[in-house]
Amino acid sequence: MSDTPGKIRIKQVRSGIGRLSTHRRTLRALGIRRHQQSVVHNDTPAIRGMIRQVSHLVEVTEVT
Repeated sequence: MSDTPGKIRIKQVRSGIGRLSTHRRTLRALGIRRHQQSVVHNDTPAIRGMIRQVSHLVEVTEVT
């Protein structure tokens, strides 16, 4: 088993307009600025926590 975290792709699938400011700030912290934009991050507990907060706005897939 490797100690290096895997990679995950996060894609915004719903708009941040009209959402709580904390959710919009979380999207920005993830590096997502626009609707339908995708970013790749290491699969860490911190990133998973941010994804959980905005799970209704994003789609997550594992990168192989």
